[in-house]
Amino acid sequence: MKVGYLGPVDSFTYSATTFLFDKETTAAYPTIVSCLKNLESGNIDYAVVPIENSIEGTVNQTLDFIFHHSTHLIQAEVILPINQNLMVHPNFSEEWRGIDTVRSHPQALAQTQEFLSEWLPEAKQEVSDSTTQAAEWLYDNPNKKMGAIASKEAAVRYGLSIVKEKIQDIPNNQTRFWVLGKEALKKGSLKKELCRQTMTVSMKQNQPGNLHKILSAFSWREIDLTKIESRPLKTKLGDYFFLLDIKAKDSFLIDSAIQEIEALGGTVKNFGSYDVYLKKI
Repeated sequence: MKVGYLGPVDSFTYSATTFLFDKETTAAYPTIVSCLKNLESGNIDYAVVPIENSIEGTVNQTLDFIFHHSTHLIQAEVILPINQNLMVHPNFSEEWRGIDTVRSHPQALAQTQEFLSEWLPEAKQEVSDSTTQAAEWLYDNPNKKMGAIASKEAAVRYGLSIVKEKIQDIPNNQTRFWVLGKEALKKGSLKKELCRQTMTVSMKQNQPGNLHKILSAFSWREIDLTKIESRPLKTKLGDYFFLLDIKAKDSFLIDSAIQEIEALGGTVKNFGSYDVYLKKI
């Protein structure tokens, strides 16, 4: 078995991956899309990718690829507490307030905007493929007066100095990670938080009342929707699909709601039912 994840080692996705899988089975990929493409091509058996952050919301790159291209189901979800840290090369640990650039993944930069505007308002913000890649870049460029936002594990791995801990805008910062694959994943030794089902719905025509039709199919059956979000279909302006997260308690009621939506002209793509696990730190 081989498990791909958004790397490199000591990224937050790596932490979510090794919560469910042995380290020896894992393989790092530089981007979300490359990881998911390798799953589609059969080079790996499972892919672990971020899908939502409690501060910044949905990771659109993940959702769009799965909706348009994926043939695999979600087999599990890991919820990981996320603590972002500002680090510099030890050469600049005493002068970190003078750094002119901060590098990190776009999500990490977005999660720390309040801190950056207060403490480093003049610093340029540069994007990297992952938080750990930003830390690695800092290690490879010891003479650059720059900082990175990444995990404590990344700072330890690359010998960097953490100058500010837990700099995310909201203390209770969490990210959801999806495990996609063709085979069911059973982790009986781990405590499950809940069971969730995810699907997308698109309608043939963009008409008033479409969203009401979708929601009513779940409402009168008293099915608990935990999330609903719209995303562009990428066909023409004004065409959207809807992402739905459901507490998967009664599969019969959910199946009958899907049948009703399809009878009304909707197209449903079921991403699967899966267990949710919470990693504590």
